[in-house]
Parts: sequence; C-alpha cells; structure tokens
Amino acid sequence: MSILRLEAGQVEWGGRALLDHADLNLEAGERIGLIGRNGEGKSTLLQALAGHCRLDAGNLWVAPGLSRSYLAQEPELAADHDLLTAIKSGHPAWRQLQNAEAGDAQAHALADHHDAWQIDYKAEALRDSLGLPAEGVVSALSGGQRKRVAIAAALVSEPDILFFDEPTNHLDLPAILALEQSLLRYRGTLVFITHDRRFLDRLATRIVELDRGILRSFPGSFAEYQARKAEVLAAEAAADNRLEGQLAEEEAWLRQGVKARAKRNQGRLRRLESLREERASRRQQQGQASLQISTAERSGALIAELDQVSFHYEERPIIRNFSTRIERGDRVGIIGPNGAGKTTLLRLILGELEAQQGQIRRGTKQEVAYFDQMRATLDPESRVVDAIADGNDFIEINGERRHVLGYLQDFLFPPSRARGLIKALSGGERARLLLARLFARPANILVLDEPTNDLDLETLEVLEERLQNYTGTLFLVSHDRDFLDNVVTQVIAFGENGQLTQNAGGYEDWLRWQTEIQRAASKNAESSTGKTSGKRENSKKTTLSYKESQELVALPAQIEAMEQEQENVAATLALPGTYQNPEKLKALQLQSEQLAKKLQQTYSRWEHLEAKAAASSNA
Repeated sequence: MSILRLEAGQVEWGGRALLDHADLNLEAGERIGLIGRNGEGKSTLLQALAGHCRLDAGNLWVAPGLSRSYLAQEPELAADHDLLTAIKSGHPAWRQLQNAEAGDAQAHALADHHDAWQIDYKAEALRDSLGLPAEGVVSALSGGQRKRVAIAAALVSEPDILFFDEPTNHLDLPAILALEQSLLRYRGTLVFITHDRRFLDRLATRIVELDRGILRSFPGSFAEYQARKAEVLAAEAAADNRLEGQLAEEEAWLRQGVKARAKRNQGRLRRLESLREERASRRQQQGQASLQISTAERSGALIAELDQVSFHYEERPIIRNFSTRIERGDRVGIIGPNGAGKTTLLRLILGELEAQQGQIRRGTKQEVAYFDQMRATLDPESRVVDAIADGNDFIEINGERRHVLGYLQDFLFPPSRARGLIKALSGGERARLLLARLFARPANILVLDEPTNDLDLETLEVLEERLQNYTGTLFLVSHDRDFLDNVVTQVIAFGENGQLTQNAGGYEDWLRWQTEIQRAASKNAESSTGKTSGKRENSKKTTLSYKESQELVALPAQIEAMEQEQENVAATLALPGTYQNPEKLKALQLQSEQLAKKLQQTYSRWEHLEAKAAASSNA
C-alpha cells in the first residue's frame, strides 16, 4: 500500500537542479537506502520528503494521519536539556503537553491519544537499548552520545516513516550494531542515507539512487544494485553514442550548404535543431574522483615501539601495560567505544604525549598529516580554493606543479564550485575537500580519524584503493567495518579498564579472534567448575525420565517442522507484493520473530536432553 508519493518533484540550488521532475513511491514496511554522489541533493530530498523543506515544483502526497520523523546529518539538541528530556522532546504530543496550559483539554486529549503518559517509559527503554548513560546533560555528552540521543528522540514517537540522514556518523561499533537491531525490529517505513556499506546491506530492502536530479529504484540488496547500475550506465552510454552519431551525420550534411537551404530540406534542418537541443539537455555523469596522495621522504624503518606503556586521566585508566612495535608501511586500524582513548594512543605513538609508565621509542624523519573527524579545521567563510593553497594559484604534488583549480577537479570540484564558500558545501563535499587538503601536503604518516563519514560510495572505494597502495604508514580510526577490512593490516582494539588487544588482519579477523578467546575461556570455566563439583555431581543419579526420553525422540521432527515454517515465512517476506499489504507484513514479521525465539528455545532444550542422556549412559 502506497503511503507517500513524490510526483515530478523539482528543487534548484545555486542554479543547479537537485531534483529534476523526480518521482518516488513509498510502500508500507519498506527500508529504502538512498544513495548518490556527494552534493547531488540526497539530504535535500530527505528533508522534502520529511516535510522540512518545500519543493520548488511538483507534488508530495502523504497518506492522511501518517506520522513522520526526521534525523538530520548533524542534529541540533538543546544543550541544557537532561538526557531523558532531550529524548522525549522528539515526541510531538509531549512537546505540545509541555507548552499547554493546565486546563488545555485539547492538548490533554492529544496526549491521551498518543499514550503520552508512557513516554517516560519509552524514553528510558530507548536510552538503555542504545547504551546511553542513566543520567547526564546534553552539553556534557560526547559527539557519539549526542547522535544516539538524537536517534532515540526520532524513535520515541514510533512514527510511521523514519527519515535518517547518515545515522552511523560518530557512532562506535557497539552503537552501530545496537542501531541495526533497533531498525530491524522497527515496523514502519525507513528511508535512510548512509556511507556504511555493511549497514546498507543489513537493512535495505530497496536501493533508490539520486543521479543528476532523477531517482532510479533498484529492488533488492546493494550488490544487486551494483550489477543493475552497470547495465543502466552501459545503456545510457550506448544511447549517447547513437545521438552523437546522428548529430555528426546531420552536421556533415548541413556543411554541404546548398542542399540544406532547399525548401524541401527544411524538415531535416528542424530535426538537426532537435538533436542539438537533446544533446544540450543531457546531464552527463560526473567523473570519478582521482585521489593522488603527496608523499614525503621515507621515514625511518621504525615508527614507534611501546614497552609496557600505561596512561590514565585522573583515576581512570586509558591504557594499561600495552606493548607493540609499529614499522614503516604498517596500516593500523584502531577501534573501540567513543571516549575509550583512541586519540590518546595516537598522540602517545606520535610523540605528542609522553607515557606515564613504560617506555616509548620513536623513529626518525616522520612527516605526519591529520584528517580531522569534526571538520574543525575548515573555515566555513573561506573559499574552497583557499583551503588548499592559501591564496596561491599553484601547488606541488609529488614534484609536479599543478594549478589549484585543476587539482580540485580531481576531487570533483568544478571551477565554479571551487570558487564558492565552504559553508555552501554538503557534508560529503567537505570530507572530500579535507582529503584534497590532506593529500596535497607531503607526508609519510597519515592519521585518518573517521575519514569515511559522509563520503559517497564511489569516492569511498577510490579512497580504499589509494590507501591500499600507499607506501607510507597509516593510522586509521574508523567504525566502518568494510573499510577496515579492505584497508588495514592490523587492528588495535580498546577493551575494558585500559586493556588493549592487537592482532593481524582486519575487523572480521579481530572479531573471529575475540570469539575464539571467549569460547576458550568459557570451556576453561566449565572445565574448572566440573572439577570442583565433580564429586557432588557424581553422587547424583543423572537419568532421563520416561517423559524426557519421549520428548528427546520427538524433538528433531519438531525442529525440522519449525525450520520449514521459518523458510516459508522468509520466502513470503521476500516477495515484493508482501509490502503492499501492511497488516499482512506486520503479522509475518511478528511470526518470524516468534519462530526464531521458539526455535532457539527448542534447540536449547534438545541440547540439554542430549547432554543428560550422554551423562546417564556414562554413569
């Protein structure tokens, strides 16, 4: 069932059409990943769909009584609000109730209709599920915690449609995983923008791409989108070639002169004019970013060697007895919760801080370039071109003298954009500008703090390729799991109480290693428990009752039947037609959750009875 329709939507910004007669239809229960190049207008489209900005032309129809909630890329929160008040402020009924006078019957009726009296409970539940502290004021929260508060505020009213703009920005890995689970349980319609490919794959049931003002829909996963997108671009290129061929033929005929002026050939002249107009109206796809990293003289073989290093702030341990050796050419990923101390570790490695305990030996000839997570080093009132060359016309990249406008075109900034102000750039364009400035400075050590935030997917892939071939040393702080897997050669992870772990490979390798450690620890604990309580256990007779024996025989067939039912439900959920019936969709989603829970309980019961039977036979 259609719940929102955009018809022939048009939006212009700075003389450029962000939406050019764009059409979109949303069905109940869909989860749509909205993708496109930086600066194409994704955030503007999301704001228009959420009712936060107006279309220049076209129609937006929203089903009567439908509620919408919008999460901005950089959400604004009242600094003096306590945490729960900030979350509850996302509920329209709660806001109206706060602003109403004591005898306002209409406001109280609205509050009753929306169960406003339970908002405290909902706010607390969201706070806990997203891993937020029990108490606190917004002004005292970290960037990641503020983002989680804003997400909770968007969810608290349980809207029919959620519009999320880069929800994973500034979140740590546990928070991203918690958000994934929350959104998978969400029953309404979700439209979201993200640079996180794994997050996109986990959530999206349909990909919608904004390309040169037009919206194209691709049902299915991100991988399916990539395959079909290649076909669309190939067909577009073939159409362009045909048009150019026809135009070249007609232009050659026109140059013959006398024939073209004959009265009977006026129709052919009109066709030529039509072809020219068609070519002029076509918006060519923007080229791919060409990222070139300026390198300095090679550093020494040793970057840093840490021996039993410890560091603490007041009474809180940040790093405890950590040892490692980092050499030239290493690509090190640093992961951990927000506020764990990742920046502190980098400052210790690079000599900006000294260890409070332990020894640090550092190498020589080190030239460091930093990528700033919060974009704080960009002056919004400066021109884009001035951020690169400080008013100069030329810069030097790896010994080659280049005009700054030409260099910026490699990062997809045309001259008109390069001469504009930084404050007019989108979040992704600012990220590209920061990369352009970073790579223009000779360095043999790169420190990238959340470089993937806001970047479009194509630029992200180009950046990955350049970093894989980078000959210097790389320190990467990121919560983008795919980016870590594709770039780094080792991971340093922050645990509890300042304990750090290190292993070779990417994020998935580290995760596998952690799982193995936990499994081994669990086995050791079970073994230890078994030894200390062996006599007591052996003194008891462990046998299956007749009823338990019958239950054990019947369980495999029950499990097989439940698994078959689960497959049938999953197959029905995969059908596009299912999303046209919201009642049926909700019932199927609920059935799927109940089946998964029941199946898990049945497996546990089966394992318990099997273990009991084995113990009985060995007694």
